[in-house]
Amino acid sequence: MKLDTRAMRHLTAEDWRVLTAVEMGSKNHEIVPTPLIEKIARLRGGSSGVHKSIATLAKAGLIARMKEAKYDGYRLTYGGLDYLALHTHAARKDVYSVGSRIGVGKESDIMIVADEKGKQKVLKIHRLGRISFRTVKANRDYLRNRSTGSWMYLSRLAAIKEFAFMKALYEEGFPVPEPIAQSRHTIVMSLVDALPMRQVSSVPDPASLYADLIALILRLAKHGLIHGDFNEFNILIREEKDAEDPSSITLTPIIIDFPQMVSMDHPNAEMYFDRDVQCIKRFFERRFHFVSTTPGPFYKDAKKTVGKDGAKRLDAALEASGFTKKMAKDLEAAIREQQESRNDEEDSDDYEEDSDKEKASNEDTDVDDGRLQVIGDHVQLGTEGDLKKLTINDGT
Repeated sequence: MKLDTRAMRHLTAEDWRVLTAVEMGSKNHEIVPTPLIEKIARLRGGSSGVHKSIATLAKAGLIARMKEAKYDGYRLTYGGLDYLALHTHAARKDVYSVGSRIGVGKESDIMIVADEKGKQKVLKIHRLGRISFRTVKANRDYLRNRSTGSWMYLSRLAAIKEFAFMKALYEEGFPVPEPIAQSRHTIVMSLVDALPMRQVSSVPDPASLYADLIALILRLAKHGLIHGDFNEFNILIREEKDAEDPSSITLTPIIIDFPQMVSMDHPNAEMYFDRDVQCIKRFFERRFHFVSTTPGPFYKDAKKTVGKDGAKRLDAALEASGFTKKMAKDLEAAIREQQESRNDEEDSDDYEEDSDKEKASNEDTDVDDGRLQVIGDHVQLGTEGDLKKLTINDGT
């Protein structure tokens, strides 16, 4: 779904209270009974005021009424959750305006946003329930007793985990976007002037870039972490020109997407580590016709480096953020479900042709060509005028 903020300016303080009430009721109800919404919202206008707000929210697609429900009630939609998250970001002054969607995948939407000073940022909206969980059986452990709000629960977990790891990595000097804020299933981060590696057709020195990426895998391991999905879709390549010699260009990899990141102590750590390494090897052979003559790296060797030379164990940062083992287990199972679904689709064509793969990737990304211009080897985003201001009526 595309984020449409046009209705935001028309919502009253009472509407926001009712929308929040539906969200709170969704924790224990698939369909939140109308009397419960009234009880949680506690509007001065009583039930009549609640029903008026419900009509407004339903018309905007922020809540939905279930036709075959046994009782009168409503459920929160992804649009409603998006609005609640944006409302929080706007109240904290992290987001002032929203621009176009620049990326879309099975698990998230990527938007351009800006603060009050016009500084552009990235808003990532996790949508773990978009595809895979439409058909997930109710007896899955991570959805047991949570079929009512599983998509909200899992998407929120993905955002919490990603923000915690991004913050820990950023503070340790890893090449990642700067984490700015997190609310519900969304993250605000800095905008990086870089291209996804899958869009890079050639590089001057494949061996050097390959070495940098392998070094990143080993550096993560030294800090106790495995990315878990280290591939061309989750690596950005930034060009940095030498100030003294403009003709000299350095390619710097930027890592993104961290919900699936695991500890080097994970029961399946070796499998995840080897998969990350093989993803890079396969891509470089296919895209750049480069094959490293150096074997490995291997998990058993990387494991010996964990915590060495004063390296901080970042795998402990997640628990320190309040992300419990139960949350980690639920999210891991969910992500594994999505990755299996994605792998099944990829295996059906098995990277037949680079050109076909690139075409499919561009179609999946759903980039608004009116806002994204490729200039030389750089991507230039639209101007502040392209952004739509968020107008929020909070009753003040």
